[in-house]
Amino acid sequence: MRQLADAVGISNPYLSQIERGLRDPSARVLEAIADNLEMSAETLKQHQARPRAAEQGSGEEAAVIAAIRADKDLSADQRRALIQVYEAFVASRHAD
Repeated sequence: MRQLADAVGISNPYLSQIERGLRDPSARVLEAIADNLEMSAETLKQHQARPRAAEQGSGEEAAVIAAIRADKDLSADQRRALIQVYEAFVASRHAD
C-alpha cells in the first residue's frame, strides 16, 4: 500500500480511505492508481463497485490476476488487456 501511495503521490492513510470507500479520489488520483495497477480507470471503478474476491469466498480472481501479472513474457499493455478482459467476464457473470 505504501509503495502504491508513494507512486501515486498521495499519503498512505488517504489511499486506505479510498480503498475502504470513505473518500472518493479525484480523476487524477484515480487515473494514477489505475496506471500503477496496470488497469484502466474504468475497470478500477467497476472493481470498486463490486465485492472483492475474498469477500465473495473465492480466491480465484486474485490467483488469475496474479498469474497474469507474473507472466514476464507479456508486455505491460498485454497484461493490462488480459486483466480487463478477465474482469469483464467476471463482472458479467455476477450481473446474471
